Amino acid sequence: MSYLEAIIIAIVEGLTEFLPVSSTGHMIIVQALLGIESTEFTKFFTVNIQFGAILSVVVLYWNRFFKMKPIKVFDKEAVIGLSGWNKLKTYISRFINKFDFYWKLFLACIPGLVLGLLFGDAIDAALGSVIIVCVMLVIGGVLMLFVDLWLKNTSENQSISTKRAWLIGFSQCAAMFLPGLSRSMATILGGMTTKLNRRNAAEFSFFLAVPTMLGASLIKMIGVMKEPGGASLLLDNLMLLIVGNVVAFIVAMIAVKFFIDYLTKHGFKSFGIYRIIVGGFLLTLILSGYNLSMF
Repeated sequence: MSYLEAIIIAIVEGLTEFLPVSSTGHMIIVQALLGIESTEFTKFFTVNIQFGAILSVVVLYWNRFFKMKPIKVFDKEAVIGLSGWNKLKTYISRFINKFDFYWKLFLACIPGLVLGLLFGDAIDAALGSVIIVCVMLVIGGVLMLFVDLWLKNTSENQSISTKRAWLIGFSQCAAMFLPGLSRSMATILGGMTTKLNRRNAAEFSFFLAVPTMLGASLIKMIGVMKEPGGASLLLDNLMLLIVGNVVAFIVAMIAVKFFIDYLTKHGFKSFGIYRIIVGGFLLTLILSGYNLSMF
């Protein structure tokens, strides 16, 4: 992989990571168009540069990520008259309440973490299929044409409850096995099915991407380093990884600001049309016998 190819892929990642158009799907398509061989390093690269993209969310939402509730966990006044198990339950409850933001992210990560550990090989195998990506782009696009109509009712209570966190976490799992569906799309729609409005569903999707993608990157890195020559492979391509992450970070900063405002005002329809056009066009080429790497 050349530096130019790495920069192109990183730009695509930064632009699409938080849009409901599938960043992984777009990177697979771009790799095919550029004629980049699907090696262990290229698979690792596409996962690793997501770290740069998600770091943009931490920077943009710094206060949300590092602002905890002003609750004193071990407050003796809160456990007056309690003893033993009841006192412990009170302390645990206050601890969870203080770190509520992180607790909800942890809960939402559990389904994806478990399935990722159990079916990592199957997920990697699916990542190599351009046809699956194109089909899921079209299917997801059709769905997005109508989602604003189907999920237009919202609740007055927009807080992320335990139930909402679990449901959004399970929604995310669909994108793990179906590249082209879009993790962002799955989690945003998962949030909207619980009657979150578009903005709050999108923002929680952004937040959930941070531990999810960080975990995926670490698991992938450990897997590569366990292979013979894996550590040398990463060290030899360290500058490519750094450049990719920096580019993805900068581009994602711009994309997130654009997306949250656009989605709040205009909804999903334009993203659905885009997905159908891109997926349909590329699927037509593939079925017509074209080699995308030569297109």
